[in-house]
Amino acid sequence: MTAGASADSLATPVLVVRTGDRVRRLRPGGAYRVGRDPAAEIRVDDPRASWHHALLRAGPGGWMIEDGGSSNGTFFEGRRIQRMAIDGECSFRLGNATDGVLLACVADVRPQQQPPPQPQSPPQSHSRAQPQPRPRPVRGPGGGREPSSVIRVAPLALRIGRAPGNDVVLPDLVVSRYHAELRTLGPGRREIVDLGSHNGTYVNGVRVESAPFSESDLLGIGHATFRLVGEELREFVDTGDVSVSVQDLTVRTPEGKVILDGVGFPIPERSLVAVIGPSGAGKSTLLGAVTGMRPASEGTVRYDGRDLYADYDELRHRIGLVPQEDILHTRLATRQALLFAAELRFPGDTRKEERRGRVDEVLAELGLTAHAGTRIDRLSGGQRKRVSVALELLTKPSLLFLDEPTSGLDPGLDKTVMEMLGELAHDGRTVIVVTHSVANLDACDRLLVLVPGGRLAYYGPPGEGLEHFGKESWAEVFQAFDREPDRDWAAEFRASPRHARYVAYALNGQGGVTDARTPVPPPAQQSRLGQLSTLCRRYLAVIASDRSYLVLLGVMPLILGGLIAAIPAPRGLAGPPGTNQDAAAKMMVLVFAACFAGTGNAVRELVKERTIYRRERAAGLSAGVYLMSKLLVLGLITGLQAVALVLIGLVLVDRPAAGTFTAVLPELMLSMGLLGVVSMTLGLLVSASVGSSEKTLPLLIVLSMGQLVLCGALVRLVGLPGLEQLAWLSPSRWGMGAAAATIDLDTIGPPPADPDPLWRHDPGVWLADMGIAAGLAVVFVAAAWWRLNRLRPRRR
Repeated sequence: MTAGASADSLATPVLVVRTGDRVRRLRPGGAYRVGRDPAAEIRVDDPRASWHHALLRAGPGGWMIEDGGSSNGTFFEGRRIQRMAIDGECSFRLGNATDGVLLACVADVRPQQQPPPQPQSPPQSHSRAQPQPRPRPVRGPGGGREPSSVIRVAPLALRIGRAPGNDVVLPDLVVSRYHAELRTLGPGRREIVDLGSHNGTYVNGVRVESAPFSESDLLGIGHATFRLVGEELREFVDTGDVSVSVQDLTVRTPEGKVILDGVGFPIPERSLVAVIGPSGAGKSTLLGAVTGMRPASEGTVRYDGRDLYADYDELRHRIGLVPQEDILHTRLATRQALLFAAELRFPGDTRKEERRGRVDEVLAELGLTAHAGTRIDRLSGGQRKRVSVALELLTKPSLLFLDEPTSGLDPGLDKTVMEMLGELAHDGRTVIVVTHSVANLDACDRLLVLVPGGRLAYYGPPGEGLEHFGKESWAEVFQAFDREPDRDWAAEFRASPRHARYVAYALNGQGGVTDARTPVPPPAQQSRLGQLSTLCRRYLAVIASDRSYLVLLGVMPLILGGLIAAIPAPRGLAGPPGTNQDAAAKMMVLVFAACFAGTGNAVRELVKERTIYRRERAAGLSAGVYLMSKLLVLGLITGLQAVALVLIGLVLVDRPAAGTFTAVLPELMLSMGLLGVVSMTLGLLVSASVGSSEKTLPLLIVLSMGQLVLCGALVRLVGLPGLEQLAWLSPSRWGMGAAAATIDLDTIGPPPADPDPLWRHDPGVWLADMGIAAGLAVVFVAAAWWRLNRLRPRRR
């Protein structure tokens, strides 16, 4: 708008504009844009409307509408117009004379709220300087937005859910079939009661089982927010038309170093925003802060007027995040992987056909229907990135964040992916992309540039970026950042007109810091048993899809068992007392093989899925259930391998007549099976603790050699201070003890020194060895769970 307002413009009435279910009240004093541009004051979604379709402006004679050079025209009563005065109540059609977007305009002739003339006073807020283009203001539910529906509150109870039989039906797959009830307790007294929903019921951003509910509260269920007004329950559905306001985000390391410095900017509705900058400028830090995954030390992020950090428990369901790495198991077929993901993200009462229908919708939206049966690792780079995006679109997020989506793609695929993201943004969500590629920034609506130190050097239309820096290319801009490290690029931008136009005005009045509450753990979308079933089936499908891995699992016990059988031992595992020194060597190799197989099976299984687990954890996956799925599947595989080791290695050798309480062979199968499983839990702990798969092979070798030394057969541990106590933490020590007790190893091959008390041929000793080994497994599992549980979205 203009810097001031004349007396004529002050006398001009407010113009009320209705498009669909949206109503805007326009004050005189400037021009308001109509079109598909997310930054337009009157935004329309119809593809027949142009990006900048028309202008509404107030002049001395009243309000006017002007066509902005649109492709399909602006029409009044069937005829195309270029410019026309709005007299009384007028209805215009955009894009088509008969069924184009209806733009209904009427002058509100109610008295304007103007102060008496005060020549010495500054102009009122509606006539102050407002640079163009004017970003849309951030709104909270009910604050300037028409409700999606208004429901009369029932005298006793109002049931809300996905099933058709509810009083308020929410066709949203993240909502349970019977989700919650609004109950009337008396005059002016109401409470909301959760009906055991999977994704939770939220009052003012806090998950509740039951809570009082009044006109000052916001009720969140799925993508819908409700506000009570008198006897009416007003529903506001989040369809993607949300603005985000990032305000003064600062991130400090524990040592106090600032890696993001006071960054603030507005993100208009349905826009594509690119974040670029040199390496180390803080792009990934900004992404973590804006998504709420790694909140900033200071500052706030406002999602449609609500504090994201304070209401993160509720709002995280409306945010999608696609990291640079794959977030799906690439050996699964596209539809198969998405169906497993849908099982984990949607409530347990969602029917199979509902999940399949939503997956097919997303595949069609992203042009992946033809590749639904193709394994993900056989898709092109661009198609694989689309599959990762498809995963996030399952729950219809309003905000979609992507970290380096075009990394490693050729220029053609880079352009294709950016165009796809632009389409996704304009179709009903806001998309923020962190990228190193600058080739296709023109596909974006806004560009954000960070400089080293995490400071904002530019925010605005991509086409004005190079002009702001006075350079011909972005390579020259980045070179300038490197060559002039002491130059205050952020201060220069703050002093520029573009900062006032694209940042300062939109953030003005959107302040206010809310203390972030400590959130409850992410709510599980399914019951724990349902999650466990899905994870186990998915894990088995992943294993079955990798034929080379299946062959390795089958061949490993054959090879190790054959080595055990090849060890010369004329008397096998039997013989008169003191006559069979070779039995110890055979048992030692058996124990080593069981330890190696168990640890080797598990040592990579968690770290290689770290990216997938982090994303699923943020979406509600239980760390305990995830770990249990690995224990069940790997435990079964390891147990079968241990049985094969015993059968192949020992079935043809002489054995004692009986073990400590049953036959030797079954007893050895039990002890080696438990030893393999305990070693597997140790491998899972290592896998949960390391940062990359490359570190697991050296650790596997070290652990295997350590277990060989600490088993007690290679080196007699009795009476060795330090080493004997260290061996208590080694699964092989107790596995060897149980196996030796079974065959009475101290009797048939007595040691030169004192006998090992853990090898005594006694049922009590055997049970003690097995019990302590099982106790070690519990310790390793608890430690692995603790490590996994820490890999969750951090809070302030």
